[in-house]
Order: sequence, then C-alpha cells, then structure tokens
Amino acid sequence: MPMSRGLPHSWEVAEMGHSSDFLSFPQGGPEGVQGHLALSLSLMDFEIQAQQSSMAPYHIRKYRENDRTRVLDVFSQGMNEHIPTTFCHILKLPRTLVLLLGVPLTLFLFSGSWVLALVASLILLAALRFLSRYPWTKFIAMSLRTDMSDITKTYLGKPGSCFWVVEAEGQVVGIMGVLPATLQKEKLQLLHLCVAPEHRGQGIAKALVRTALQFARDQGYSQVILITSLVQHSARALYQHMGFQKTHQFFSSMIWRLVAIPTVGFVYHLPSAGASEAQGLGGGL
Repeated sequence: MPMSRGLPHSWEVAEMGHSSDFLSFPQGGPEGVQGHLALSLSLMDFEIQAQQSSMAPYHIRKYRENDRTRVLDVFSQGMNEHIPTTFCHILKLPRTLVLLLGVPLTLFLFSGSWVLALVASLILLAALRFLSRYPWTKFIAMSLRTDMSDITKTYLGKPGSCFWVVEAEGQVVGIMGVLPATLQKEKLQLLHLCVAPEHRGQGIAKALVRTALQFARDQGYSQVILITSLVQHSARALYQHMGFQKTHQFFSSMIWRLVAIPTVGFVYHLPSAGASEAQGLGGGL
C-alpha cells in the first residue's frame, strides 16, 4: 500500500556546504570568485542531474502473459507487507492487552512458576502473529483462485475491463486492474493496486489511478469504486488526496472482525458527458 515525483532536496545541502567559499575572496580577486562560483554551480548541476538519472523512467502498458510471474510476485509482496502493521494493530487492542497480561498472571498465581507464565506469553504472541498473517494469506490464495488465476481472461477478455502493469528498466514494478462492479454496471471497480517497495515515491501509484479514471471516462462509467482496509494507511491517503470519497466501512468476514480491521469503501464520481461539455464551454468564455 501508500508518492509524487519530484527532485530530492539534498542539493540544497550541497549549496549550503559551499556558502563559506562565496563569503571569502579566493586568490585572483573578482575573477577568482567568478571562476569559483562557476565551478560550484557546475558541481551542483552535476549532482542534480545525477539524482534525476537515479529515478528510473517507467511506462504503463497492458498486461501480457509473460508478465504473470512478476505480477504475482508484486501482488503477494504488496499484501504480505501489511502483516507487521496488522500485528501491531492487534497488540494495541484493549482485549489483546488483557489477554497478554491476564493469562500469564493467572498461571503464575496458580502455579507459582514464572517460567510457565513466560512460556504462556510466548505462545500467545505466536498465536497473535499467526492471526495477523492469516487474513492476508487467505486473501492472496482466494485471489489466485479467482480473478488472478487467469488475468487475460478476467481483465482483457471482455470490454469495460483492463489490467495494467508498470514497467521500469525492463521489469514489472507496479500493477492494477479494473472490472465492472457486480450488479452495478455503471460503476468500475479498481483492484490490486500494488507498487514494488523499491519503486515507491515516484508517482507510480498516482499515475495508475489516473489511468483507471481516464479509462472509466472513456468507457462511459459514472463512478469508480474500490475497497481497502483500515491498516493500509498510504493507500487511503492516496485515494483521498486524488478526490475519492469514503462511503462506508464494514467487516468483510469474521476473521477481519476478530482482528478489528474493517474494510473501507471509496468512490470517485465522474462527471457526465453533458457536464464535461458544459464545463468546457464555460472555460472557453
């Protein structure tokens, strides 16, 4: 889950590092100052160009079958990285704190053994760790059995749907799919937005969402909808920043209710063709 492209600001530090040179005249008088200034600016330009070149260019294209292995890797990695966040979330729940303190203390009071209490604490932590992993591994397995089992057939086999990948340096580093919402054909559902961790912060996720919104406009949809989870903080912030509105939240299964992580729904309202034309005419006046 979380992203905009921009120049790093480390060049400001480099500029400040050379400020003492500008306060004193080097040998050669003003001519020396000009030469030294030119050298400093050249070094600064070189550093900026180096930083720009370090951000690998990327492009968005439709999915191809030979992308499958890498697409599944990006998807699985993106889901599994939420496990530590889920574990921390579970540990902060009041009922978890009562469990972690109450069970070992009760065992100690009845047995008088700190070792038994410590073993019980470790067993509880291991169980909570498994509990934080289970819903994500279950979601991955379910996706691989359903829409991700045959991406070409599911997303590219019929109109009104699509699956894109982001390619950088010859490798897939981001993915996203869209499908018509079930029983709501005027709505397009955004699915599986994932970006490889080493390529985040370059505006890739934002570019993918813009691609989906443009696709929805071109296909005549009125809304783009999606669901995410409470612990996917970066994703929720991205959607809200891009104009999505929160609609509702619910527990999609008992396991999510057990760990107190609701699913959150978002919607993006697309202007109708008539409204867009009216807005264009108004802008031209």
